[in-house]
Amino acid sequence: MLDKQITPSNKTAIAAVDLGTNNCRMLVARADNNNFSVIDSFSRITRLGEGLTVSRRLSSEAMERTIDALKICASKMKRHRVKLSRNVTTEACRRAENCNEFVEKVKKETGIFLEIISPQEEAKLALSGCSALIDPNLKYTIVFDIGGGSTEVIFVSSDGQGRFRINDFISMPFGVVTVSEDCGGGDLTNKSYQEILGKVKSTLLEFDQKNDISKRISSKQIQMIGVSGTVTTLGGLNLNLMKYDRKLVDGSKLVFNDIKRHTLSLRKMDLAKRASLPCIGWQRADLLLGGCAILEGICELWPVGCLRIADRGLREGILNGLLENINS
Repeated sequence: MLDKQITPSNKTAIAAVDLGTNNCRMLVARADNNNFSVIDSFSRITRLGEGLTVSRRLSSEAMERTIDALKICASKMKRHRVKLSRNVTTEACRRAENCNEFVEKVKKETGIFLEIISPQEEAKLALSGCSALIDPNLKYTIVFDIGGGSTEVIFVSSDGQGRFRINDFISMPFGVVTVSEDCGGGDLTNKSYQEILGKVKSTLLEFDQKNDISKRISSKQIQMIGVSGTVTTLGGLNLNLMKYDRKLVDGSKLVFNDIKRHTLSLRKMDLAKRASLPCIGWQRADLLLGGCAILEGICELWPVGCLRIADRGLREGILNGLLENINS
């Protein structure tokens, strides 16, 4: 939340917290004119939305896990003397009947004020965060973010001068956590996998037709950017990394044939085998197949041929917005 009483200056410490259905992430950066340099970060899988699909409430256990993570965020912000921050939360809190209770509890125990943002604001911030990876020479871009509780898809146009405009967006009401819980978690049967894939395509069909996306793909006017743990995990596997390395994955490309190859291989493994692979581990192993099904649905509907991986997004978009506030 922006503190209106503070008069910021160059080198001001700023922070962005992105609390999703599955992850709690934070970046602390030093503002320097129109740029920022990251000086600290934090990421933890908290599964805030665990069980939400059935109960429509955030569970006590999930809230406590998340508050523990946010206490670490608050400590880091204090240590770096952060002057400006924006702390947002997305689909889980948008859905939960007890979201206000949770926000108040977080404020009381951590000092962090959580802003529940709309899907429109989420899309805007995601685009701002990954826009540096977009090739301005191509007229159109599909940006998608497979989250824990929802999947945002943004259709963007470029003016060729590095400026981008959101033409349209859609927020699909399912992500890796909701899909996993709906299907019993862990391993997905082939039938369940194909049902998810088909649901993605049918949900996006009207969006596709309204924006003539398939026609534009045929004329090679469109590129694709993937923002999600699913995509970055597949990127790490594709690069044969023994340990995930953001510097190598962010900005790299995934050919659709490789996506198909990796997802087919992962589907043949049991949960323990997937968890043993580098870049996955136990915290992601039970959610990955749901994300793969969503990803394959997007790729089948829109056969661009390859996508660029963005290990960046909401937090970077928030920091860009804070910079604008400092410089305005």
